[in-house]
Amino acid sequence: MASAPGRPTVTVCSPWRLAETGMLRDYHVLPRVADGWTFLYVDHTRIDQHEGAVAFHDARGTIPIPCANLRLLMLGPGTSITHEAIKTLTQHGCVVQWTGEEGVRHYAAGTGETRSARRLYRQARLWASPTGRLMVVRRMYERRFDEPVDPRLTLEQLRGVEGIRVRETYARASRDNGVLWRGRNYKSGQHQAADEINRALSTANSCLYGVAHSAIVAAGYSAALGFIHTGKLLSFVLDVADLYKTEVSIPAAFMAVADGPGELDAKVRRYCRNLFHETRLLTRIVRDIDEILETDGLQMELELADGEPPDRPSRLWDPQGEVDGGTNYGAGLTGETLAVTKPGGSVNKSERAGATRPARAARSKGIRR
Repeated sequence: MASAPGRPTVTVCSPWRLAETGMLRDYHVLPRVADGWTFLYVDHTRIDQHEGAVAFHDARGTIPIPCANLRLLMLGPGTSITHEAIKTLTQHGCVVQWTGEEGVRHYAAGTGETRSARRLYRQARLWASPTGRLMVVRRMYERRFDEPVDPRLTLEQLRGVEGIRVRETYARASRDNGVLWRGRNYKSGQHQAADEINRALSTANSCLYGVAHSAIVAAGYSAALGFIHTGKLLSFVLDVADLYKTEVSIPAAFMAVADGPGELDAKVRRYCRNLFHETRLLTRIVRDIDEILETDGLQMELELADGEPPDRPSRLWDPQGEVDGGTNYGAGLTGETLAVTKPGGSVNKSERAGATRPARAARSKGIRR
């Protein structure tokens, strides 16, 4: 197989390296993002429609992919895909995402078939309820602390405890890696003006945001409806990423700086990628969000409400309860049954039509009434 120095032309693996070398040949057994939700990451390859499914092409030949078993396809650098392949993946309910190398950046996504919006509804209900939102905020802090939160603590106190935890994490990473730490100091738009460790932290956090964003979008949640963070289109991304910073992005940044001279941003991305693999981060993000929001670990391929087919019309909202869509609710109704309310009383459509006929006839003859 033709390859560039140091890397293959095509890499097909899960974000935690399903195959350390070569290509995975049995695509009928795919890695899982969550229970029942299969996914695949590819880069430096060409994808097109193939016999009702899709296929990857590289120097070694053509490899068909079973679309029916695939729920998330992550396209890394150097990947091209045809319109027909996108159409086929969409028809099979596969989410397609355009990402950075190994999924460390999220650029865009397309969602296949009409999926249930239950995850989004659950998130929106909790977000809109002060009681529900406070419950989620406390659960998120509990995940960060890895221990129960004293119910007597106010949000201001919880933010203070979180600040102490992060400060101690920075100090410990500094000692463990022999990297001088003077505190977090970074200004937006002035990346190169910061010292090495602050630049590394910013790059590592950006990688983490990309993976969190990919998981949130593919799982059917809104990236904008944050619980701790607010006011930005990526508020929920920031909420979720903060659950893993002390485990992933902070260690990656300090290890990259301690690694010595070299392209700092590239080293940080490699360390992040390795830690994402080791911690199975993409899998955990979906599961953790489901647990925090109590969405019962919904599986992507089982999300269609009550097993309804994907081509079933959307239901319609009604104060008395949802009703079926795709139905003509005017069928069987007559003008006499459609009352039109007006000041001083009501008149049905047939009466209103009859009252206007003389006026129209008069106007046609040039008579003013």
